Amino acid sequence: MYNNKTSNKEENVQIDNTILEKLEKLSHLRIDDNKKEEIIHQLSDIVAYVENLSELDTSGLDASFSTLTGGTPMREDTPIKQNAVIKSILEHAPQSEDDFFVVPAIIE
Repeated sequence: MYNNKTSNKEENVQIDNTILEKLEKLSHLRIDDNKKEEIIHQLSDIVAYVENLSELDTSGLDASFSTLTGGTPMREDTPIKQNAVIKSILEHAPQSEDDFFVVPAIIE
């Protein structure tokens, strides 16, 4: 998405039932048939908005551009383990093992 105006324009992504079915499968979500057209329209609007960003000329921007003087402030990386929250989340997962989500392979 970090294209500049001199790059080749790619085809616009079209959201259709085939892509929506793949998204349902990957996300393990089921979308009611009566909501599918609405979801397709909303996803198409989102993709169109993101595609507009590719029209921005970013050739003059540094890849590490920041609006903060001195860059992003850092904090100490201290893990906080909340066992009750972890247990609650994993109880609602379709499948889990050893405090991890078990997901199907998505690379064919």
